[in-house]
Amino acid sequence: MDKADALFNPSLEAALKKLDPEDGEQIVEYFKTHALLTREKALLQASVRDQKKLLVENGKLKKDIEQLRVQLQEKQRRRTAKALFSTPPPNISPAPTTPVNQPPAGATAAVPTSPPPPSSSSSHDQRYRHSRRGRGERKARPAPDSLSLGVEPRVDVSRLDLRVGRIISVRRHPLAETLSVQEVDVGENANRMVVSKLGAETHLEELQGALAVLLCNVKACKVRGVVSMARLLCCSTSDDVSEMLVPPTGSAPGDRVTFNNYPGDPDRELQSKQRVWELLQPDLQVDCRGVANYKGCRFEVKGKGLCRAPSLTNCIIR
Repeated sequence: MDKADALFNPSLEAALKKLDPEDGEQIVEYFKTHALLTREKALLQASVRDQKKLLVENGKLKKDIEQLRVQLQEKQRRRTAKALFSTPPPNISPAPTTPVNQPPAGATAAVPTSPPPPSSSSSHDQRYRHSRRGRGERKARPAPDSLSLGVEPRVDVSRLDLRVGRIISVRRHPLAETLSVQEVDVGENANRMVVSKLGAETHLEELQGALAVLLCNVKACKVRGVVSMARLLCCSTSDDVSEMLVPPTGSAPGDRVTFNNYPGDPDRELQSKQRVWELLQPDLQVDCRGVANYKGCRFEVKGKGLCRAPSLTNCIIR
C-alpha cells in the first residue's frame, strides 16, 4: 500500500479517524485501495493507447518499406536495361591490304599501291552488320525475363486481408434498391464505408451492431456514386438467398482471419490487373457443416474459433 499512501493526504486520514474512531481506519484503507485501483486503471488505459499508436506507426512503416522496395526494383530494372543496350560493339581490325603489282626497285614513290578490293571489304562489313543485327535481336527478346525480379507472385488466400468488422450503421443505397451501404469498424482509426448487395430477404435493421468478415485490401471504388472501401463476405445459394459470414464468438473488430495451410502477409492492395480475387473466389466455399473454407482449409480467428454461415451449407462465398 505504499503507492496508495503517497496518493492519500495524511491530514485527511487523520480527520477520518478522528470523526469515526471505530471504522475510520477501514474507511481509510478502502480509499487507499480505490485510489490505487484508479491509478492502475489509468496506467492500463495509457498502455492501450500507446499500443494502438505503435500499431498505426507500424502500418505506416510497412507502407514506406513497400514504396522503397518498389523504387528499388524500378532502379534495378533501369540499370539492367541500360546495361543491355549500352554494350559497345567489339573492335574489328581492317583486313590487311597488299599491292597487286610489286613496283621495281627505286620506283616505289612513283608507283601508287593499289587499294584493297572494295567488294571484299564491303561484303565483310555487310556480313558483320547483319550478324550483329541478328545477335542484337536475339539478345533483345529475353530482356523482359531478365528485367523481372524475383519469382512469380503466389496466388493463394494468404494474399487476402480478411478482417473482422462491426457494422455501425446500415442504410439503403440512395440510387439502387438492391444495394445497401454499411459503415463498418475494422479496428482502424476511421470507419470504412462498404457497398454490398444483400439478399432480398435480408432485414437491414438486424445488421446494425453485428460482426462480419470483410476483405479490406481491395481498391476503393465508386458503386453508383458511393465509394466502397472493402468487401463484405456473404455466402449464398442464389441472388435472393444470402447470409453474411459470422466470425467466432469473442471476436473483435480488426481481428485477422487466417488459414493454417497458407501463412504469409496479405498484399497492401490487390491489383486489379492480377485478378487475385477472381482467381481465388471459386475455391471459397461453405462446407456441409456450415464452416467457411478455402480448398478445405478453414477460416479461423486465432484463439477464438472458426467463421461460419448462420444456416446455409454447401454454398459459395462471394
